[in-house]
Formats: sequence, C-alpha cells, structure tokens
Amino acid sequence: MDKTAMLTLDGKSYTLPIIAGSEGERAIDVSTLRNQTGCITLDEGYGNTGSCRSQITFIDGEKGILRYRGIPIEELAEKSTFVEVAHLLIMGRLPNSPELRYFSDLLTDNELLDEAMKHHFEGFPAHAHPMAILSAMINAASCFHPELLTDRQHDCFLVQAARLLSKVRTIAAFAYRKSRGLPAIYPKPELKYTANFLHMMFSLPNRDYALTPEVVRALDLLFLLHADHEQNCSTATVRMAASSHANLFASAAAGVCSLWGPLHGGANQAVLEMLQAIHQAGDDGSRFIAAAKDKHSGKRLMGFGHRVYKHYDPRAKIIKRACDEVLAELHISDPLLDIAKHLEEAALRDPYFIERKLYPNVDFYSGIIMRAIGIPVEMFTVVFAIGRMPGWIANYKEVMESSARICRPRQIYTGPTLDHYTPLKERK
Repeated sequence: MDKTAMLTLDGKSYTLPIIAGSEGERAIDVSTLRNQTGCITLDEGYGNTGSCRSQITFIDGEKGILRYRGIPIEELAEKSTFVEVAHLLIMGRLPNSPELRYFSDLLTDNELLDEAMKHHFEGFPAHAHPMAILSAMINAASCFHPELLTDRQHDCFLVQAARLLSKVRTIAAFAYRKSRGLPAIYPKPELKYTANFLHMMFSLPNRDYALTPEVVRALDLLFLLHADHEQNCSTATVRMAASSHANLFASAAAGVCSLWGPLHGGANQAVLEMLQAIHQAGDDGSRFIAAAKDKHSGKRLMGFGHRVYKHYDPRAKIIKRACDEVLAELHISDPLLDIAKHLEEAALRDPYFIERKLYPNVDFYSGIIMRAIGIPVEMFTVVFAIGRMPGWIANYKEVMESSARICRPRQIYTGPTLDHYTPLKERK
C-alpha cells in the first residue's frame, strides 16, 4: 500500500505522507503543505478534514458502526451503565470492581454545589433557558476550585473529572427547578447517578419522586448512548478550547454553548415539535411524508439522516426498544409514538428516503422517552449535555496529554483589497 500521495501544483510535484488509522481509515497529512507550496486546503464545515488523532471513539457511518474504545455500542447498551462507560471513555478502560467503587464514590462525594452558588441561580430570570444557566454555572463552579487555574488540575484529573460529571446534573436539576418556581432538591448519597438526577428533578420537599427501574434504566441508556460521538461540533469546540490550555470546566462550558445550537443538540426537540404539529393537523404522518418529498413544501422530516451515518444509526435501534418498554411500564398510549412509528415504517420502504439514505437517527426516539418521563422540551438539550460530558472530558484529557499546538485554522480572505482611510468629512 502506498505510504505517500503526490500533489502536482503549478507543474511541480510534492510528496505528502499518508496516515493510517487502526480501523483502516486513511488521511493525507497536509500539515506541511503551506510551508512546501504556499497553499492551504479549504474544507468548509470540515467534512473531509481530520483535526486530530484520537483513541476514544470509532464510527463507520457507511456500515452503521459505533464503538467506544473498541467496544460496540450494542454491547455497552445491553451490559453496561453510564457511570461505567464514563470511566471507560475518560480512563481508557472498563473499571474493575475497586476502580468502579472509587469512581462512584468520587461522584457521590462531589454531587453537592457550594452553597454560595445558590445565589448565582437567583440572578437569572425565570424564563432563562436552562442551557444558558448550565454553561454559566459550570464556569462559575470552576471559581470554587482554584486548582483548576493551575497545572495542578492534571495531578488529580480523575477527581476533577468526577467533580464536573457529578455537579453538572445538580446544576441542571437546580436550573429546571428555578424555571418552575420550585425549591431546590438536594441529592441523596444513597442513590446512583441517574436515579439521583431524577430525584433532584421531580421530588418535592414533602414527597420523594417514585423511582422505577425501567425509567431509571431508560434515562441511563440515553446518557450512555450520547456519551461520545467522535469529532462532532461540540466535541471539536471542547478540543479547540483545551488546545489553549483552558481549564476543564471552561472547556466543557464552551461545549455546552456549542451543543445548544438547534442544528446540533436541539434536534430531538425539533423531532417532538414536528410530531406535535402532525398530530394537531389530524394527520397520521402520511400527508407529512408526501409533503417532505416536495422540495417546495417547506416540510422537513426531522430525526432522519445524519452527517456521518449513511446507514441506520445504531443508537436509534437501541433507543426504539427502550422507548417501547418505558411507555409500556408507564401505561402511556402516546399518539406521537404512533405517528413516529408510522413515519419510520413509511420512510424505510419509500424509495425517495432509501435512495437518499435517510434513516432514523438517535434524536428520533429520544424526545419521546424524555416526554414520557416528564422531562420538558426545554431540558432536552440539557439531558444531552449531561450524557455527552464523559466524551468531552475524555477529549479534553487527550488534548492535554498530547503535544499538539494551539488550534488555529487558516482562512481564504475574500474581502476588499488594499484600501485607505477616508476622513469623515470626505465620506459620502
């Protein structure tokens, strides 16, 4: 196999090395291209650009493969938990029993917020979006741990990782409670990670939320399936911030801001809004499917297709089963789920969607599950952020342990050529 590629430019040939990944992916290394040729590459949206080498997550979009540290997502979904997967992503291996106990204890020990932080929540208006509060409060939390601002954060990284991973759910729950005018509910040390989040979200001072294994497991599965997804927009943002040696909390807060965008983390909310609109129109999905195929209709089938996957999103298959189980356990007959199933069945046998490889993705069913649990639409992206936190932490750690330079993309300038300052009185 060739180890180099040849580039011919202005009649001159240049040799560029080919880099191969462990799964056979190949990349042309252009890191010296500008020095050699005076040219740079242009790839708007980075669809064909590898920004790093990573050992965390592997995706094969054509075959519908997703693996964390080499382990198929299907195995992890069936046999593992979110906390165990968080350790796998951050530390590079599944924990043994003592390691898992230590990591779980760290999460419990760091689940409370400093009481002074409660006053920060009061500064936000009641209608503030929870993602805005989440980002701001993650940044604020770093102020209570001055070691984050020094190189000492690397000496106790697992502690810092557990601190962030644990506090993010407390911040999220407090933000939700404030938006509803409800008192904050403190975590219980005897509850595990996901159960504690549900407790803080839905318990009342005089009555604990009734936890059921099916609901806890479904939400834990949502967290697990979202834990990492290679170099998506928010993860790339975290790595960009980390390359400047920003602290862990600041880099994660940057990831939250990126995830907030409706083209990224807001997709599951868009799915639910689409299903609600279809239901309110008295449609079972048939008319909407027909409209979605008409480019002039303005209708778009949300939750289908993916930037990377050109096959059925493996996470969607897993989450669909969990969705059925939760609705059955809660005795919910949701017309939106019926519409969702109809849309899926119609799209999977319709040549229009098959030819365009528009298969259901993870967002298609996750909103239905969260709706059934009682999580409001404005919290959907927050739940996504909690789940994605281990991947962000793992990517941050990978950057800090590498010798990579600060990220600084180039550009092709298309503005005015040389001009000169015009005095104010001479301007038209």
